[in-house]
Amino acid sequence: MLVAGVEDTADQGPAVQVRIVQLTAAAFRALAHGDLAAANNASPVPLSAYLAGADCRRVWERRSDQVVEDPESAAWVTGVIWDVERRLAVGRAGYHGPPDPSGMVEIGYAVDPAYRRRGYARAALEALLLRAAREPSVTTVRVTISPDNTPSYRLAAQYGFTQVGEQWDDEDGLEVIYEVAASRHPAG
Repeated sequence: MLVAGVEDTADQGPAVQVRIVQLTAAAFRALAHGDLAAANNASPVPLSAYLAGADCRRVWERRSDQVVEDPESAAWVTGVIWDVERRLAVGRAGYHGPPDPSGMVEIGYAVDPAYRRRGYARAALEALLLRAAREPSVTTVRVTISPDNTPSYRLAAQYGFTQVGEQWDDEDGLEVIYEVAASRHPAG
């Protein structure tokens, strides 16, 4: 279980505490098909319409295929950003998969537009960085960000991510690659 809590500096609201909840193969499959009812039947927490919507579907399709091919990856891949206090799914976050042979993990996160600017992306990023720091096989954490996504860049920069290159993604276009040493973040 990944848990983190941070002050909501964007709106000066109370601290938010999130947990990254891992999903089952059945939940991934249902979300990939946009079937919220079936996804909720397979999920350990109630899911939202956003998570079953078009904005998330490609991620769930990839994760559904991934966990069928490699069931061990289910513990690493995208899960639900769960607001612990409000008992509410507010987005998705996780790694693209287990560490590669060099010890690199790539993270991704997206917050439901209805819950943005409340500290959830920061809390999810902190939870992912904390787990990476605790995992002996992880040496590097990577995030890729569209050049025009200034809020994501600013958040990553606050945690020491530095640019190491660029890549072209067939779905997302040009992405800037940022990395940070996993050991930079205390394992708590």
